[in-house]
Amino acid sequence: MTEKGFPMGRWIAALLVLAGLLMVFYQVVADNMPKGEVREVEGYRPWQAETLAVAETIPVQDGGRVKPLSSQAGFTMLRLHGARSMKISGEFGKVYKIKPTEWMMDALFRPHLAIHQPTFRVDNSAVLEAIGLEARGKRDRYSYADLEKGRDRLGELAQTYGMLAADERDPVQNQIMTLASNLQVYESLLGYLGFARSGAILPGSGGEGEADKRADFSALMATAPQIREQMRRAQAHGDGGRMSRLLQQILDGAGYARSGLFILPPAVGDEPGWKSAGMEIMAAMGGSAENPEMAFEDIRALEKTARSLDGGEKEFRRHLEEFRDRTKARAEARGEYDPVKLEASYYRMNLFVYALVFFLTGTLAALTMWTFGKGVAGTTAAWVVLATTLMGAACCVAAITMRCLIMERPPVGNLYDTIVFIATSVTLISLVVEWMTKRRFALGIAPILGTALILLARRFELGDAKDHMDPLVAVLDSNFWLTTHVITITLGYSAGLLAAFLSAGYVLWRGLGLDEGNLDLRRSLTRAVYGMLCFTLFLSLVGTVLGGIWANYSWGRFWGWDPKENGALLIVLWTLAVLHARLGGYLREWGIHLASVFTAIVVTFSWWHVNFLGVGLHNYGFTAGKSTIWAFYATMGGVLLFGSVMMVLQTAGKKRTN
Repeated sequence: MTEKGFPMGRWIAALLVLAGLLMVFYQVVADNMPKGEVREVEGYRPWQAETLAVAETIPVQDGGRVKPLSSQAGFTMLRLHGARSMKISGEFGKVYKIKPTEWMMDALFRPHLAIHQPTFRVDNSAVLEAIGLEARGKRDRYSYADLEKGRDRLGELAQTYGMLAADERDPVQNQIMTLASNLQVYESLLGYLGFARSGAILPGSGGEGEADKRADFSALMATAPQIREQMRRAQAHGDGGRMSRLLQQILDGAGYARSGLFILPPAVGDEPGWKSAGMEIMAAMGGSAENPEMAFEDIRALEKTARSLDGGEKEFRRHLEEFRDRTKARAEARGEYDPVKLEASYYRMNLFVYALVFFLTGTLAALTMWTFGKGVAGTTAAWVVLATTLMGAACCVAAITMRCLIMERPPVGNLYDTIVFIATSVTLISLVVEWMTKRRFALGIAPILGTALILLARRFELGDAKDHMDPLVAVLDSNFWLTTHVITITLGYSAGLLAAFLSAGYVLWRGLGLDEGNLDLRRSLTRAVYGMLCFTLFLSLVGTVLGGIWANYSWGRFWGWDPKENGALLIVLWTLAVLHARLGGYLREWGIHLASVFTAIVVTFSWWHVNFLGVGLHNYGFTAGKSTIWAFYATMGGVLLFGSVMMVLQTAGKKRTN
């Protein structure tokens, strides 16, 4: 690049890239954020940081593994609220930002405040109209108190629509079913500690004119054998009314606490499943508890914790910490607590957000670098690009390493894993290409790809709302094959996407005349793209063969024309065709770059789009919502169209000159 030539073209290119990133930002972030004012929750005061530090490291079992309470809170809030934070106006009109652990603590210990928080995201006002409620807008968030009047109608509609086949339901019916399910999840949290706060009324225990006394559930569990005997005698004499009313209260209290939180490690060391409070209550009352004394001590600890909040948060925190330490000791004895603190730190550090900030800064610096060329401003910007891209990549590497330690498996096992892994690998490979070419081209591409892919990961996490560190399905649970086949094929995706974006840059750079006829620059970029296509072919071919061996081992066949297998084969065949056409002289500089741009579409179809088909043994990550992928196809198609037109015009102009 030189300082003379077409300076306006540099500004045009920079604006085009900036417009593209703004479009990505809108697709990923702005379009998914419902509008709405900050909701007022009268008398709300935030939890103290010391209390939250204790709460977030309470071990729970969810999704087939033991994790910190903060993780379950994060994904539950994401599922219901559509984000990991909310703003509310509390005491004295002050606005507070509530995060997942605080949100779940409110639901468990302060339900009278929690029911007024805007917990439920509703994307279509027709859902509210269908259950007889007034909507505030097309898309907004509502509290449990807002929805409570339509609760019965919502349940009736969800039950009716549940009888329909999935492909017969329209979007509004699906959203009604989702909202009904979300309400049930939230109700299990609101009512989970109801037994601990109020206990059970003992019918007939009051004196003349006095109210009946109350008993703690833990005390009832401790006397369960006597209660069962009294119930048997009362029924034998036809006078079981009082005991029946007592047992109904126990059933109701245990029923609310039966799901939602599996927070109690079992007494038997080799028993895999943790218990909820409701399960412990019912087991003790029914006489099936393995360790009745431990069961009622667990429930007693929960009762003390729930009631201690009236004595102030310091007293509450002391009891909460005692309960945490009680379950933590049992989890440690079972060898299940080690990843809990690391996972709590992982979500607290939020390294992918820092990576996004670094990549965005690097992207802006890259636009400055390309706009001002090799002057002082351009050179300074280049160093900023390098520094921020390295820091962004370092954050990604650190986050992926932590995920591997928590999951105890290689970094790639599901669609979310592939996005963050490709984001990391593609930036690092770009920096290697830049080190080899020293043209500032791959350097500028690196943070742009990092930004786009981290934004995609955040959108996928929002739409999927699942914990992607939970155990894999059985057929995927093989560290050897995850390390060999999956990482190899995913690196092939990274190389293919990088080749495509280098070529997209070439097409725009040459089409807008920004290369100023620099043949050395063109050849350098063409060699880099050719090398990346060779790398893509090698990794995709090796990964496909390894995948076939794994399929033969797991499913008894090497190849089954599965959509994912066909997609991998498509990458191999396409890159083979491009490289042979280049070697045969059928594709020259324009041709190989246009073919390389199309590689992005082939790779994206194989990596991502086949999951939308909903068929095949490889379909582990099916997700709804295709707008982003079609926007990507349209963008790459636009680059191809622009490149084809410019190739024809420049070729015709060259012939006229000759």
